[in-house]
Amino acid sequence: MKRLIIIALSLLILSPSFGSLFVYASFKINQKEIAQTICVQRKQVFNNCNGRCELQKSIKKYSDNERKMQDSLKDKLELVYVQNTAEVDFSLIPVLESKENISILFQKKPIKASNLTFHPPLA
Repeated sequence: MKRLIIIALSLLILSPSFGSLFVYASFKINQKEIAQTICVQRKQVFNNCNGRCELQKSIKKYSDNERKMQDSLKDKLELVYVQNTAEVDFSLIPVLESKENISILFQKKPIKASNLTFHPPLA
């Protein structure tokens, strides 16, 4: 069921890019009827058009509609840049000095180094 939904949504998303293909496919399916009824040159004896004039009109109409839609989307698309400035307080923090003698820690020599904290990367 999920695959069917995924395929349907994918086709729905990709359908605008295949619009002219759909116009051409519908023309090919109905080409004989178009050539006999709609074609401008249908009354001519040696008609080489076979309804292609209507195909060109349909493709042009589709591309014009697509351009209009893109232009309207461009008009509707507005980027709004909002500069969000937060006020930062740079007040000084008083330094607290410890009254203990820290130098006692550095009077003794280290006994050994720990290999747990530093090791070369494994290749």
